[in-house]
Amino acid sequence: MEFLKLYIKEEIATGIVLLLFFIARIITAKIVRRFAKVSQTLEHRSNLVIKYFNILLGSIAVIAIFIIWGVKPQNVILVFSSVFAVIGVAMFAQWSILSNVTSGIILFFSAPFKIGDTIRIHDKDFPIEAEIEDIRGFHTYLKTKEGELITYPNSLLLQKGISVLKYTSEEKEFTD
Repeated sequence: MEFLKLYIKEEIATGIVLLLFFIARIITAKIVRRFAKVSQTLEHRSNLVIKYFNILLGSIAVIAIFIIWGVKPQNVILVFSSVFAVIGVAMFAQWSILSNVTSGIILFFSAPFKIGDTIRIHDKDFPIEAEIEDIRGFHTYLKTKEGELITYPNSLLLQKGISVLKYTSEEKEFTD
């Protein structure tokens, strides 16, 4: 019982941080779902974006709790540097995964094309003309006229020039 009285300020502050964390998760999910509904985005794409925001909010909450309980920055830095050193060595070649996830979030909010649209990717070595089958967190599935299914990294969709040849929406209907 003495423990509860001794750390009452930290306990209340931790409770507030956790409450704010859950409220922020709910608000973020509602905003993303509302945006997805307005932009006619598929539900599984909005769920991916919500999951990424939840990870970010959770990380911020953990850092805030560390600060509240007075964990020494040197100890936190030592633990995180050790963990990141191991992860960094194991996954050094996987930085493209982070850029693909970030690109997937950007495509969710601002892509000029949607699932079902026919696009042309302007790549001098490997030009592609295909219909968008699905847009995932890391990559996009494209289906060519020949029936070939291509898995294309989201980061490249943002780097390459793209022409939308055929929209699926009636209000934007045109064909190249």
